[in-house]
Amino acid sequence: MWAFVPESPLEFFGVPSPQESNSRRAVNRGYVTILLRLHQDWHSHDTTNSYVLIRRALLLCLRHIANLRSGREAFLAAQGMEILFSTTQNCLDDKSLEPVISLVLQILRQCYPKSPLPLVTASSAYSFPVPGSTTSEPPHVLTEEDFEDDGEEEEDKDSDSEDVKKEDDDLETDVNKLSSKPGLDRPQEELMQYEAMCLELSCSFEELESKPGDGLNFDETQYASHHHILTAASPKGLCLNKDQISWGQEREVPVQTSLLSRVKMGRSNIHLTSKKGPGMNPYRNAQSNGLGIGSSGSEISDIQASFKEDAWDIDAISCPRISASFSNSTRPRETAELIDKLLQTHPTHIAFHDPYLYVAKARRTRSVSDFTMMAFPDFWGHCPPLSAQSMLERKCGVQRIKIFEDVRRLIQPSDIINKVVFSLDEPWPLQDTTSDCLRFFSKFESGNLRKAIQVRELEYDLLINADVNSTQHQQWFYFKVSGMRDAVPYRFNIINCEKANSQFNYGMQPTLYSVKEALLGRPAWVRTGYEICYYKNHYRQSTAITGAESGKCYYTLTFAVTFPHAEDVCYLAYHYPYTYTALMTHLDVLEKSVNPKQVYFRQEVLCQTLGGNSCPLVTITAMPESNSAGHLEQLRQRPYQVITARVHPGESNASWVMKGTLEFLVSSDPVARLLRENFIFKIIPMLNPDGVINGNHRCSLRGGDLNRQWLSPSAHLQPTIYHAKGLLHYLGSIGRRPMVFCDFHGHSQKRNVFLYGCSIKETLWQAESAVGTSNLLEDVSYRTLPKILDKLAPAFTLSSCSFLVEKSRASTARVVVWREMGVSRSYTMESSYCGCNQGPYQGLQFGTGELEEMGSMFCLGLLILKLKSVSCSHQLLTCAAALLNAEESSLDHHLQR
Repeated sequence: MWAFVPESPLEFFGVPSPQESNSRRAVNRGYVTILLRLHQDWHSHDTTNSYVLIRRALLLCLRHIANLRSGREAFLAAQGMEILFSTTQNCLDDKSLEPVISLVLQILRQCYPKSPLPLVTASSAYSFPVPGSTTSEPPHVLTEEDFEDDGEEEEDKDSDSEDVKKEDDDLETDVNKLSSKPGLDRPQEELMQYEAMCLELSCSFEELESKPGDGLNFDETQYASHHHILTAASPKGLCLNKDQISWGQEREVPVQTSLLSRVKMGRSNIHLTSKKGPGMNPYRNAQSNGLGIGSSGSEISDIQASFKEDAWDIDAISCPRISASFSNSTRPRETAELIDKLLQTHPTHIAFHDPYLYVAKARRTRSVSDFTMMAFPDFWGHCPPLSAQSMLERKCGVQRIKIFEDVRRLIQPSDIINKVVFSLDEPWPLQDTTSDCLRFFSKFESGNLRKAIQVRELEYDLLINADVNSTQHQQWFYFKVSGMRDAVPYRFNIINCEKANSQFNYGMQPTLYSVKEALLGRPAWVRTGYEICYYKNHYRQSTAITGAESGKCYYTLTFAVTFPHAEDVCYLAYHYPYTYTALMTHLDVLEKSVNPKQVYFRQEVLCQTLGGNSCPLVTITAMPESNSAGHLEQLRQRPYQVITARVHPGESNASWVMKGTLEFLVSSDPVARLLRENFIFKIIPMLNPDGVINGNHRCSLRGGDLNRQWLSPSAHLQPTIYHAKGLLHYLGSIGRRPMVFCDFHGHSQKRNVFLYGCSIKETLWQAESAVGTSNLLEDVSYRTLPKILDKLAPAFTLSSCSFLVEKSRASTARVVVWREMGVSRSYTMESSYCGCNQGPYQGLQFGTGELEEMGSMFCLGLLILKLKSVSCSHQLLTCAAALLNAEESSLDHHLQR
């Protein structure tokens, strides 16, 4: 018919290539119909698959034609979608036809008509008036002209390859920019306001003694009789029974295993769960690991539990109501009574969590849309299963099957329901409680689900909300679903994801929390879902909205879930949620768990956020032995360690790592005691409270990434970054520059836990810069901590660490603290949403237990870093040696000077 030739360089100068010219000629002469007819003839007559190469050549012609808009239009007019779909349905599993099926799939994806998302606007359903923000434009009606050609469509890939080519053109090669230290970004006298945040340097400590209950407001003190405090030595994830601990007083609880016995070199007792197949209940493993055990040691019977459940309206208790005040409504009192009865019937005692205090704190949390409900998992608490969950084995061809299902929906729409069952954009309620469809809800703290559309009886398309005051960053989701049947597979398709790839393609699963399981004594987030894949779909965003040359692509995350109970209420989330209210509750419980004569734990407000929430600042160190001048001076000479987290709201794994750090630092572990005696920890556990509260993935209420604002933050627009940077500047101005600065993050593309640091020489070497590095002097100690953690932490890997300084990261915390404050050990610590592909945890997904353990291991790494330094005192070395000699697994190999 015509010969295809290699692509010509002329097309880069605007001259059509011979290939393109041939394709246009084929369209104009009506060859598309002929090619499709030939394909059908070869398919029906080549029963032995002897002429696969000829069939493939015909499809290659169609694929090149499909690169043109006119070609796609001709293909659709000739019923090409129907023809290719029907001819491949009976041979999908035939390996000999793989070259044919792969090309068919590419053509179908290219020719699938592009369309806008089923939303009234690309902007977030929530808006917040912020100085300097632009007014949102009216919805833009999309036409075919809004969607540019995609060019060559990606191939159908079912491999597990995650290799991503690292681009070096983003590396900073200007030595002056790498080494220069900019001046102070504010008046020097303004730094004095941070003196009040460092009282440990000036106080005599007599006035810091306070009585239990001080600092609680009315809402909190009314629950004081219920307040349940566990000692900091309580084992991780332990759910204590009523007989083990009484209200209002501490009892002896099992002591947590020493951290030194859990380092990477000696870790051998990892509990594994089998790789779950379709329909398997993820809670069975939790049940077999001791959760849901009564006070007598016997398992709570399902009959007894179901008897208790009959007395409750599961929908009513699954999302408790909150209210701002007691003045003009009886609802708060009714809510308190409901919660009290619920907790009496189904007592829950989770370490460092108090549901009563959570309710009180939730009333003070301010959201853009004035949330009136609490998510049950956040209020009730989470007790991680003792077993680690394996990564899901990906079923071969699952992406292919899903794409064919999308095509079937287009060409055979007879069974499509297309019923909107939930929407933030529509008047409430939309849901018919008498119908048998699932019921959805997301208007609670950190919730994110914008719209749910019932596609088929058991299948739903879901759309997640963009960040407030933004049209993008759709990744985090967290919503409630109810009205399900048991032992029935439901399919969820989240159709407006943004990232080009995801760990969901490589074994990662979403997380699920069952209210009925929690009431049975198993309150846990678990990994769930099967037949999971993540792929580019046919939805596009208008070029008028993006301002780019081509419309933005969207991706579908699809997964099936079989719920553990009928008529349950379950919560589904991208990752283990950790709300702002959970943090504030956790900090109060931690403060009351410590011995104030031994542990200095100070919680204060760094600043107020744009949304009117307090950004907490925590200081942890050891109390001086006495008020003598010598002991006070020893405290004031302790070096600072500064740790921050959760600048990106969707990175909830960073908060679980921070939770492990905080709990370990106040614990009775001998390593924690040494850390407190030798360091002062300044911790900002949540840099973006507003984003976390309102279900954002990346941004603040202003719609910007706060971790791109460190160069010149505004006190009015980015107050948490402005004051965090101001505190660091103050410490530097008084000669107390931190020994280590670390910002905890989550990573969606890589596995394991790893650090990003900063190095001039490594950056120039990697970029093959002409600038000579032999005369550059650089403190190489930035590599010491990563090397230590690589030996200590089961989840950590040195091979993923990087110390390159990119131009695009010039305004991040890591780079600014390194460059402006001169902190050579300035890091970002990234934790995978997925899990590990190396070390003791290889093949396992991260649970909250593993993330909290990483927080503890980071602290141990800081101690060993100090022990390896030249400035380490003889007294600390002696104490550390005594501690290590007392352990069966010595860490002497880490302490070689």
